Amino acid sequence: MTKKSINTEDSELFRQTIGDIRPLHSEKVPFNQKDKPKPYPKRKIVDVEARLTNTAPTDVEKLGHEDSLSFVTDGLQKNIFKKLRQGYFGLDAELDLHGLTSHQAKQQLLHFLHDCVVQGYRCVHIVHGKGYRSNEDYPILKNNINVWLRQHQDVQAFCSAPQKEGGAGAVFVLLYANRSSR
Repeated sequence: MTKKSINTEDSELFRQTIGDIRPLHSEKVPFNQKDKPKPYPKRKIVDVEARLTNTAPTDVEKLGHEDSLSFVTDGLQKNIFKKLRQGYFGLDAELDLHGLTSHQAKQQLLHFLHDCVVQGYRCVHIVHGKGYRSNEDYPILKNNINVWLRQHQDVQAFCSAPQKEGGAGAVFVLLYANRSSR
């Protein structure tokens, strides 16, 4: 390859454009802390299905449209459950499952309960509907909610909501106050 000759005018124009230069004394480039991006934690993939026990309750009867739900884990005091029924606990969050398929509702419910536990919520309101538009003779979603909540490890108790909060079409769910101490 032959060297290209540059005339003096072009060389002078180049030097004026570049300006003053100084030689490098080292080949190392100093690191500027401002340029370094801040680290962010990787999101953990949470298996919300793991919070359900593998044993399905066999003694749960099918509920009708107007039947009320009720469940208490062992060791919960009767007066706490009574307060839950009366709506004494403030509601921290609400989930509406109307119009969802059984699979969609289960996924929504599990993610919702996981988020509530992470946030430290104590009492939540879940609206499932009474199931009048169900193709079966009984409400499918209502019965599934009854089973799923019984299987969930973070649920301490649940009951049908008072009439003004949805009645037989909604439940109040009491979550464990502090799972880390259990």
